[in-house]
Amino acid sequence: MGSCVILSDFLRALGQLGDPRFLRVVLLGIGLALALLAGVYAGFLALIEWATPGSVTIPWIGPIGGLDTLLSWGSLLLMLGLSVFLMVPVASAFSGLFLEDVAQAVEDRYYPGLPPVPRVPLTDSLIEAANFLALLVAVNIAALLAFAFTGPLVPLIFWALNGFLLGREYFTLVATRRLGRAGAKALRGGYPLQIWLAGTLMAAPLSIPLVNLVVPVLGVATFTHMFHRLTGARVSP
Repeated sequence: MGSCVILSDFLRALGQLGDPRFLRVVLLGIGLALALLAGVYAGFLALIEWATPGSVTIPWIGPIGGLDTLLSWGSLLLMLGLSVFLMVPVASAFSGLFLEDVAQAVEDRYYPGLPPVPRVPLTDSLIEAANFLALLVAVNIAALLAFAFTGPLVPLIFWALNGFLLGREYFTLVATRRLGRAGAKALRGGYPLQIWLAGTLMAAPLSIPLVNLVVPVLGVATFTHMFHRLTGARVSP
């Protein structure tokens, strides 16, 4: 039952892609996701440059060195491959930037008549996103030790762990807009499995290169629908 209603939330989010206002946010989100991904990848190349005296040759990719290789075709292919892992922190960083625009577009289309909410200051959103990003990175670094002993179960553990973290973060941010932080935490506590499942279903496609670029926007929209469904908001046809 839980998976069916979550799928319904996701399909509503997907069905709004044709809405010009929503599509604008999606395109901006894709551009931002690419920029954030390139930034994280540039940091990865800088780390290689610092740790090795020359370039590193990767099968099917070729030599990868420092920042001077950032715009090469081999570097582009490697960035897309690494996006399987890098898009999880990128998605978390995205949440603090476009949450308000995505959630408002969803509410204007499906939940008209709701009272307006004060816009969260961008600085507050960025601080919140940065704190969560630090937690996400720390937990995944610690999980690397467990990954060494789990063999073929690594993808499932990766999705479940990051789904738990992303689900809590996205739902809390969406719910805080209308309930405040205390109210959001209280509501979240009543539906932990649904939120975890929704987060996991978002974490899984984050592992698919190119597809993962639209997941942050659809994820925010999906959790917006979930929030209003759990609070009993009436859906406009």
